Amino acid sequence: MKKVEIYTDGGALGNPGKGGYGAILVYGEHRKEIAGGYQHTTNNRMEMMACIKALETLKEPCEVDIFSDSKYLVDSVMKGWAKRWQANNWKRNKKDKAENSDLWKTLLELLEKHKVTFHWVKGHNGHPENERCDEMVKEAADKENLPIDAGYQK
Repeated sequence: MKKVEIYTDGGALGNPGKGGYGAILVYGEHRKEIAGGYQHTTNNRMEMMACIKALETLKEPCEVDIFSDSKYLVDSVMKGWAKRWQANNWKRNKKDKAENSDLWKTLLELLEKHKVTFHWVKGHNGHPENERCDEMVKEAADKENLPIDAGYQK
């Protein structure tokens, strides 16, 4: 399996508000940057979207280390919360639904294709790839004519 490092970030101006995501994929000497945005969304959705879009870019199963400053994303996967929510029909407990189930479903499917380990990095702390992803998020969210985040519910 090829070993790939992925650095991700996402954010929404105003949260919710105009949002963007950015990711850097590194494989050996190769480096690819991807970014995009939406008219109205949330920070958490954009953190997840960065990860989803990066994993969708991979053409074959890979061993992947994902670096994110989102505790929501990292902990939900590494502590098994997202799989538990899925097993409980997208409920966090007996009365509260799990938010962003559309993205969790997609992400969990992608995680089945690859051997993925998530790593939390402190945001805005001088980590070069995290800082670059943050720049891409702001650039993407600032664009005109952004698409609608169809899965976002106010």
